[in-house]
Amino acid sequence: MSGETHAAATQSVRTVLGDIAPGDLGACNAHDHLFLLSPCLPGEELDDVEAARAELDSFALAGGSAVAQWTPWGMGRRLSELPALSRATGVHLIAATGLHQAKHYRDERFPHGVEKLADLFVRELTRGPVRAGLIKVAAPFHRLDAHANRTMAAAARAHHATGAPIGVHLEGGTAALDTLDLLCGDHGVPAHRVILGHLLRYPDPAVHLRAAEAGAFLAFDGPSRAHHAVDWRLYECVAALADAGYADRVLLGGDTVVASARATADGPGMRHLLEGIRGRIAQEIGPDVAHAIFVTNPANAFAAHWRAPAAVVPDTGHAH
Repeated sequence: MSGETHAAATQSVRTVLGDIAPGDLGACNAHDHLFLLSPCLPGEELDDVEAARAELDSFALAGGSAVAQWTPWGMGRRLSELPALSRATGVHLIAATGLHQAKHYRDERFPHGVEKLADLFVRELTRGPVRAGLIKVAAPFHRLDAHANRTMAAAARAHHATGAPIGVHLEGGTAALDTLDLLCGDHGVPAHRVILGHLLRYPDPAVHLRAAEAGAFLAFDGPSRAHHAVDWRLYECVAALADAGYADRVLLGGDTVVASARATADGPGMRHLLEGIRGRIAQEIGPDVAHAIFVTNPANAFAAHWRAPAAVVPDTGHAH
């Protein structure tokens, strides 16, 4: 296994019901959505509280204990609904602040400027009755545009001010190394505080290995209706990382972004992570690897030394 364990006793995971010890997180779906609205997904909105409850109940029955909801600011994440859902189902919920790609917001109705964005992220991480435990940002396909540069600079500032982990949507699984160069090289974010999402959509083992060597967490998701063509490569990607000594860098999530993918509709839903994928990983790659992916690694990835700053820490990296 690479590196050291980062979920020390002084760290905690910030859930919608408050901070918990990393060891209390349990079996975790590390990347999913209970609620999500986007003009890019008309007719597939995740906006039904009862459906979200049913999905969490099915996940809990399969042995699930925690879900990280990566829906960021301005995309219908229903932050105020999450505590009641967590209490009713017994599932820990980690909420996200942050900002997605500009195309997911109507008429660009989102804050502009690094400082304003960073202030928003810090406020949602440290204040209010329901606090986020993750900063979600996004990279476009194979490149980092001006919007990604701004939001990632803001995310870095918010990380330095609070200690929060940063989760990154990688469009089509691309731009992973460019993202690490920007966040870690330019803005000084420790690589183990970065979670790179959707890497299975670009199943390049060389890229995966370099990201793991850098110390980042690699989030694979599936099975996915939109990206089903590469779902079968999940096990070989995980096995390659485990063989190289990086099983401690791997996370798995369902990434349910459309209503039809839920277990209560026509998809396998969150429970498939535990009822299907976990068992096959344990059988083909090893039970220790399965335990790391679903229990130990999420506890490390989402744990932080949380700080409550009076102001956002200025960026010490390059200007973008």
